[in-house]
Amino acid sequence: MIQELVKHFNPLDYLEIWLLLAFLIAFFVSLTSFPAIFNVAIAKHLMDEPDDRSVHDRKTPTLGGVGIFISLAVVITTVGALLDTKILLLVLGSMTVLFFLGLKDDLLILSPRKKFFGQLMAASLLIIFTDTRILGLSGVFGITILPYWLSVLFTLFVYVLLINAYNLIDGVDGLAGCLAVAGCASFAYLFIKTGDITMSTLTVGAIGAIIPFLRLNFSKRKKIFMGDTGSMIVGFLIAFCAVRFINTTELNPKSEFFKSAPILALSIAFFPLLDTLRIFIIRLVVLRTSPFTADQNHIHHRYLKLGLSHAQTTIYIVVLNLMLIAFVYQIGHLDTIVQFLLMALVGTLLYSSLFIYNWLIIKKWLPDSMRT
Repeated sequence: MIQELVKHFNPLDYLEIWLLLAFLIAFFVSLTSFPAIFNVAIAKHLMDEPDDRSVHDRKTPTLGGVGIFISLAVVITTVGALLDTKILLLVLGSMTVLFFLGLKDDLLILSPRKKFFGQLMAASLLIIFTDTRILGLSGVFGITILPYWLSVLFTLFVYVLLINAYNLIDGVDGLAGCLAVAGCASFAYLFIKTGDITMSTLTVGAIGAIIPFLRLNFSKRKKIFMGDTGSMIVGFLIAFCAVRFINTTELNPKSEFFKSAPILALSIAFFPLLDTLRIFIIRLVVLRTSPFTADQNHIHHRYLKLGLSHAQTTIYIVVLNLMLIAFVYQIGHLDTIVQFLLMALVGTLLYSSLFIYNWLIIKKWLPDSMRT
């Protein structure tokens, strides 16, 4: 009897309840896991040591990614059993690779070369065994369909770029986590619109896994960091969502997102990507150092130097990114190249808005009523 019920059960018939269940499972597992993870980190001295580049002044546990991974693994292996199990098990396999890479880096330090190789391996699992890749660029720069080998290489590049962009943006309390929640929520909405129940379940589960972490990440007394374990996993999830969304819409010319999918996906990850590009230019051109040399030139560091708190910095950046996503969603009917140009222009202005505001104050070009 149970087998018959499972066989004929369709999550789409109970979508709201189904997604709520995925969220609650992830939330409960995450919420109950973090106290134990925090206590183990304290007992075993698995802490981040502050240095001259840190924005924190005391030792802090760095195992936040462990709770996020466990929660996602439970969601995938429970409610995921009634969805596209091949996709979800490969996602779990790729996350497991990144989990152990990140864990070793958080505890012992891992070389960039080994991390890069592991990221390629994790992305390759999905590309090779599911053929989920970016087929083209929907006409951006005149590119519609890419040759197979170039499609695979470009998709690998997207994975590695996004994983490291979210890793690099993880510099103040809550920023990487809140950007991941905003990104997952945006993709969840898009996947619901396109009827992709597997991906909407995964993204809602990710939100449930990250929220309890954020409570501790913002805490004054029991603070915990996401670490490379968490930042690589959430970066991978955003990358997979982007690739999957672009892939499924490119295969369906009748989709309402057929022309706008690449631009929408890019807008969701725009702030981490632009910040990574800006940092690499500063390090290579201005400072003439390795692009992987840590410094305090990220956007969040600049906001802190302008006097904003960690929470204010996080809220400001996340709200601006959401504004960009909403803007790009509204212009989805325009030609793809026009969407791309408008997204790049508006996104860059939003990214630079606080610097522009501060510059206007210095120049005394703002009226007193607009100064704070």
